[in-house]
Amino acid sequence: MNARRLGLARLGQYAIVLVVAVTLNFALPRLMPGSPLALIAGVEAGEMTPEERAAVTADAGLDEPLVVQYLTYWKSILTLDFGYSFRQGTPIEELVLGRLPWTLLLTLTALAVSGTVGIALGAFSAWRRGSRWDVGSLSFMIALESTPQFWLGMLFIALFSVSLGWLPSFGATTAGADLSGLAWVADVAEHAALPVLTLSILSIPAVYMAMRYSTLSVLGEDYIRTAQAKGLRPRAVMMHHVVRTALLPVTTVLALRLGWAFGGTVVIETVFSYPGLGRLMYDAVSARDYPVMQGTFLVFTIAVLLANLLADSLYPRLDPRTRV
Repeated sequence: MNARRLGLARLGQYAIVLVVAVTLNFALPRLMPGSPLALIAGVEAGEMTPEERAAVTADAGLDEPLVVQYLTYWKSILTLDFGYSFRQGTPIEELVLGRLPWTLLLTLTALAVSGTVGIALGAFSAWRRGSRWDVGSLSFMIALESTPQFWLGMLFIALFSVSLGWLPSFGATTAGADLSGLAWVADVAEHAALPVLTLSILSIPAVYMAMRYSTLSVLGEDYIRTAQAKGLRPRAVMMHHVVRTALLPVTTVLALRLGWAFGGTVVIETVFSYPGLGRLMYDAVSARDYPVMQGTFLVFTIAVLLANLLADSLYPRLDPRTRV
């Protein structure tokens, strides 16, 4: 019964967060300066007559009171009917579903790379705590954590695309190329290499920090000293006793990073002109395309909530001590 009540309480918390997030999602685009009339009508709003502006505004549903627009927005969410883009005239669902696979390619690949590298470096750094390697790697990770995304992305473009010519600097595929099979896969991999590299490098410090401090806490446990006193090899103690236990909180960090990675792709996809959700949201904000902004923000919000829900449900299964 306690577990059921706890589960219902958590679902209630997520429901409240979702309501608040959807409300902000609705309000923030409308608080932006400017008007979308020029994009809807295709001409400047000052060149339109009052009757034309009223007709265009009514067609877009912007003439209704904010309360009515808010309720209509909730109805569109519940019915999965998000309307059409002001700028392109394309259904929002079609735009989002067309861009989502590219964003998933970047986020999941970067999460796998950063998770593997961050866990390995964090565990080794903790094992060698106080050494030059530990101090140097910790200082480097702190500096890397503060590196701007756009700066690192532009640096990679200048180095690997402009100077060396090894990798393409924009897009997800080669424009106009009629590729299929392995040739298409190789082309996609080449275009995704720099965005994934940038996102992975910038995601490593968070995983490294979590793994390092988690490993340090495990190294002080009594059962680790007991294993060492029994004469087990340091490698066996590290792999079978320390790392397995230290991975528990890091798993939660990785689950949360999966949700936040969606928002982190906005800068990366903009720098590399990558056709994902981040680029779609940037274009929508620039054009004050309310429906597209709301659709992409909603996807990012749901991704973060699902990641938190995954972390909450996964951790008790990995560590039975937290079930009490």
